[in-house]
Amino acid sequence: MMRANQWKKWMALALVAPALGTGLEAKPEKKEPFDRAWVPQPVFEKEPGYVELYWTAWQQAYDHVAHKEGIAQTPYMDEAFSDSHVWIWDTCFMVLFCKYSPEKFPGVETLNNFYEPLHSDKYAGGTFPLGIRHPDNPPLFAWAEHGNYLFTGDDDHAKTLLTETKYLQKHHHWFNQLEYGWQLQTQEGPSAEVTLEPKKLGYKWTGCSSGMDNTSRNRDGLWVDAIAQQGLSALAIQRMAERLGEKEIAAKWQAKYESVKQMVNDYYWDEEDGIYYDISEDGKTFHKVKTPASFWPMLAEMCSPEQAQRMVKHITDPNTFGGERPWATVARDHPSFVAPDGAYWRGGIWLPTAYMGTKALEKYGFHKEADEAAENLLAHMYRTYKAVEPHTIWECYSPTRDYPVVRRNGHIVRKDFCGWSALGPISMFIENVMGFHTVDAKEKRIEWRLHQEQKHGLKNFKFGETVADILYDGAGRVTVQSNTAFELVINGENHQIKPGKQSLKAMPKQGN
Repeated sequence: MMRANQWKKWMALALVAPALGTGLEAKPEKKEPFDRAWVPQPVFEKEPGYVELYWTAWQQAYDHVAHKEGIAQTPYMDEAFSDSHVWIWDTCFMVLFCKYSPEKFPGVETLNNFYEPLHSDKYAGGTFPLGIRHPDNPPLFAWAEHGNYLFTGDDDHAKTLLTETKYLQKHHHWFNQLEYGWQLQTQEGPSAEVTLEPKKLGYKWTGCSSGMDNTSRNRDGLWVDAIAQQGLSALAIQRMAERLGEKEIAAKWQAKYESVKQMVNDYYWDEEDGIYYDISEDGKTFHKVKTPASFWPMLAEMCSPEQAQRMVKHITDPNTFGGERPWATVARDHPSFVAPDGAYWRGGIWLPTAYMGTKALEKYGFHKEADEAAENLLAHMYRTYKAVEPHTIWECYSPTRDYPVVRRNGHIVRKDFCGWSALGPISMFIENVMGFHTVDAKEKRIEWRLHQEQKHGLKNFKFGETVADILYDGAGRVTVQSNTAFELVINGENHQIKPGKQSLKAMPKQGN
C-alpha cells in the first residue's frame, strides 16, 4: 500500500526508532535526528516567530514517530496522549500535516493500525498490541485519505483502498451498525464502550466518543457532526473513485452522499439562527448549543450558497466563535461557556475543530475570513508559546488569554502536543497564513492566495513528484524554482511553471 522507495525508507527508520515502554517493543539503538531538509522550509518576514513555532511543531511531531513490534504499521504516529492507546480522530487529523513529509512522517500509513484490527481478521481474538480507545470516534478515514491523495497523487494506494481492501466503505457501513456498549478487545484490554446509537434520522452520541469530551451538547439528541461526517466520508469515497475512473463506485457513493445531505438540510438546519444544530430524536426540536460541530455540514459541502453566507457570520462574530482568539468550542454567548480558560470543550480552542472549520469556510470561497481567523489563531499560539513556560505547543488554548486551557480541577492541559496541535503551526501556516490553500499533485497544480505584503514563501515544497521553491519578494515579484513542470495559480491567474528557475509578476490580494 505504499511505493517501494518509501517502504525502504520506512524500514530503515523502523530499525532505529525508539521503544515505548515494555511488552512487544524492540529496543533499537538510536533514532536519527530530525532533519529540516525532510520538510518544506518557510520564509515569513512579517513574523519570524511563526517560523520558530513551525520548526518546534515538526520536532515535537518527530518525537512522536513511534515504533512497536507486532502492530499493523510501524513506525506510526503517536498522538502525544498515551503510549498504550491510539485514537481515530487524532490520527486522521495528523495525516493532514504529515502529508507534507510522507517519507518521514507515517500519517496515512498509521491508519492501518485501525483498519486491520477493525476491518480484517488479522487480529482476531483481541491480539492487536495497541489499544484503540474509542472505536466510535468520528468516522474521518475517508476525508483524511482524500486529503492525502490530493497531495501525493498516489493512485496505487487509493485504488487498493477502494477496490481491494475496501476499508473506507467497510468503515462507513460498520459505523451505521454499531451496537451501544460494544467494546473492541486488544492486548491492552477492551476499548471504551461504544456510545454511538444509529437512529432513523441520524445518531445519538456522547462527548468522549465524538471527541468533544465534556461538551455541553445534549446527550439525548441526534448529533449533527456524526451524520455530517458520514456524508463527508461518502463524498470523499465518491471523489477518489471518480479520479480513479471507478464509475460504478463513484455513482453508488454519490447517491449515498446526496441522501445524507438531504436529511441534514431537512432536519438539522435552523433557518432562524442560520446554523446547523443537534436535534431531538424525532427531528422536531433543535438543541441550540452553538459549537464548531455545526461546521461539519459546511465542510461536507451540504450548504447552499445562502446558507454558507449565514454560517460565515458566526466565525466573524466575537460573541460566538470569532475575535482575536477564534474557534472557541462553544459560543462565547452561551451559558455553558467557561471563562477564563474554556474548561476543555466548554470554550477551549482546539486545533482539530479550528482546522476543520477553516477548511469549511474555504469550500465556499471565504478565503479572507478563513485566512484571518487562521492567522489570529497562530498568533495566539505563538504568544502563548513565548509567554508560558515551558515554551511549547499545548493540547488546547484558552479563549480569553494567552495561556493553555486550565481544567476545572486546576490541571493544565498536556504540553508538547504534536499530535494534532501541529495543524496550526504547520498546515494552517502553510495553507492559510501563507496562502497555499490547494495542492493537487495529480493535476500538478498549486492554488496560492497571495495576500501577505512582506517577503514569504516555501522552499523544498514537495507534492507528488515535484519539489519547488516558491517565494514572493515583497515587491511584486514571485520566484519559482522547480524540478518539474506544474501549474501555479496566483490569485486566480494561471502560470505554467517550467523546470528550472523563473520569475513572475504578482501582487498581494486582500479579498476573497
